[in-house]
Amino acid sequence: MRPHFAFRFALALVAAGVSVLLARGDTVEDYVQQGRRALMNKQADKAVKLGDKAIAAAPKDARGYLVRGVGYEMLRQHDKAIADFTRCIERDPKRAEAYDHRGSEQFILGHIKESLDDFDKFLKLQPKAAPSHWKRGISLYYAGRYEAGRQQFKDGDKVFADDVENAVWHFLCNAKEKGIDKARGEILKIGKDNRVPMMKVYDLYLGKCKPADVLAAAEAGEAPPEMRKERLFYAHLYLGLFHDARGYKEKALEHMNLAAGKYRVGYMGDVAHVHAELLRKDVKK
Repeated sequence: MRPHFAFRFALALVAAGVSVLLARGDTVEDYVQQGRRALMNKQADKAVKLGDKAIAAAPKDARGYLVRGVGYEMLRQHDKAIADFTRCIERDPKRAEAYDHRGSEQFILGHIKESLDDFDKFLKLQPKAAPSHWKRGISLYYAGRYEAGRQQFKDGDKVFADDVENAVWHFLCNAKEKGIDKARGEILKIGKDNRVPMMKVYDLYLGKCKPADVLAAAEAGEAPPEMRKERLFYAHLYLGLFHDARGYKEKALEHMNLAAGKYRVGYMGDVAHVHAELLRKDVKK
């Protein structure tokens, strides 16, 4: 999905207007401010070290654990990130973003129920964020709560009117409840998603094109290597999900392995990994 929740912590700081750093960093306030700045600049190692200093200066202050936890999250040290978010919450149970970050990390580790619990706690503290919380919708899908997932993505239509992915996940939840044909008839209408090959993905789920057309769109034209990788990631992810929805597990796994491996990108790459693990279990049965 589009990164509306990626690095929420850093983006929130920008919106709030982070104060200018002090010349010396020898108090917990200074360490936290510098750690936040490091996160905004995606300097994860530096943020972890500054989090260490903030915690040493004030072990009961939740902010140092949050800074260090987000640093570990960026470094993909998931267990350490979860431990720090938990310590943050123990010191400040109303620190909403800590639940949200921990929920993402729980999902990456395949802890679906725990991710939902955290996302729900986050939304209890930040209810206005509910329509845009697509991560919660994906967790609902993997928890088998398809009606709730369908509603999450339907609500998301208010925010993601031009996002094929929101419409596809709504379709996937609906298909589990009502079957492919009804899900196709009730697919959310969208504007124009400018990302290649997302409009072809939308046509695929509508039944207007074939899987080969999605791959052809992803591979067409000139593109820098990273953009090409991203295009192929989304093509294989949504082809894998499409084949799985139709019951073709082995074909789905072929695509999902590519999305989770060679072409893996961001949080949705983690979704591909979780799905591939589930498919491998199904194929072995």
